[in-house]
Amino acid sequence: MPELPEVETVRKGLADRLAFFEINNLEVCRERTIASPGGSQEFISMLKGAHVGHWQRRGKYLLASLHRKELKDTNNNHKPKLIDWGLWGVHLRMTGHFQWYEKKSSTCAHTRVRFWNKRGEELRFVDVRSFGQMWWVPPDVAPENIITGLKKLGPEPFSESFNAIYLQERLKGKKRPIKSALLDQSLVAGTGNIYADESLFEAKILPNKPSGELSYSELENLCSSLTKILQISIGKGGTTFSDFRDIEGINGNYGGQAFVYRRGGKPCRSCGTTIKRESLSGRSTHWCPNCQH
Repeated sequence: MPELPEVETVRKGLADRLAFFEINNLEVCRERTIASPGGSQEFISMLKGAHVGHWQRRGKYLLASLHRKELKDTNNNHKPKLIDWGLWGVHLRMTGHFQWYEKKSSTCAHTRVRFWNKRGEELRFVDVRSFGQMWWVPPDVAPENIITGLKKLGPEPFSESFNAIYLQERLKGKKRPIKSALLDQSLVAGTGNIYADESLFEAKILPNKPSGELSYSELENLCSSLTKILQISIGKGGTTFSDFRDIEGINGNYGGQAFVYRRGGKPCRSCGTTIKRESLSGRSTHWCPNCQH
């Protein structure tokens, strides 16, 4: 599943490609992709004719502001005014990704939603596993009332509210492994398996250490390590091990420099010790038994 750096990479690509993009037409190829009330019929009706504005990311969710021409020009101006038309929400889930086509092109069997502008350029949402979702959030409606998963998200790793004091309070007395805690989206938004392993290696903390036993200095180190690793990966365009591509079809490059993730049985790039790999709370986990303690 794409994690924070991959979703941020997609956000940047959408922001670049869809600047001044007006949805002239769209097609929903798979009904289950549309998760907002009213299904595909409402989604198509509300997004057709909308102008795509600013893209933002919240955890692993993407949100685009929408604007639409005022139906009636009350000021008798020749140029119609653009009014707020709510939000377009997207979650890529495991295999969802966007593709951009400047000319007409045949679709694959995994095409789920298609968007065209007046020039015939197409933004296509492709999703092999078909778990990805989209929403239309009406104006003046809180996004979390439609995209209910937003209610469960903890702070962003780059926010001021994500710090050692916050983690100490949230993890106090907890026995679950720190690796499992990092995967909890209500604790910190956007972190997944890749960057939990990598940040714990950077912080020199064993993934199976009970989260409530981490010292304040360890929590400080973990916060800085997580943000450092995420920033590095964003700069590399995220990680591609299987399905992830950015909007231009380019692989993420962070995976080639990962220290522990998917390197079980290989020598540690820091000390040469064999990297361990085991299942922890049902998730594949990688660590160096010498560097992490």
